[in-house]
Amino acid sequence: MSQHWLLVRGSAGRLLPDRVDASALRAHSSTRRPSVQKGDLAVCYASGWQNIFAVVKVTGDPENDPARDRWRWRFAIHPLLVVGSLAKAPPVEAAGVFPRSLGRHSYIRLTREQFGAAHEAIAAAAR
Repeated sequence: MSQHWLLVRGSAGRLLPDRVDASALRAHSSTRRPSVQKGDLAVCYASGWQNIFAVVKVTGDPENDPARDRWRWRFAIHPLLVVGSLAKAPPVEAAGVFPRSLGRHSYIRLTREQFGAAHEAIAAAAR
């Protein structure tokens, strides 16, 4: 059975640009081995903006790149639904997640209900 995740993209100190490039949503990185697995579904969260802007499918298992100093773990993702502008994307609270609960995480597990609420909010904003 697949799991649901929230993937933290960017940082408060390095904001993502307002315009979302769906083709750039090809991989996600993490400092430690993620529990994320191929076939899982995830919502992308723009740190700093504090909103959710895409639904993606995890298309590859986590791989370690020892040549990298930081963010050594990566896994492939494929965008399924994207809001083109972060300014028009729904707040992360629409998924029942509060920004202060994210801390320094690069991903967190979502319940099926949280993922469903996030998917609905992203779909409405993408229309």
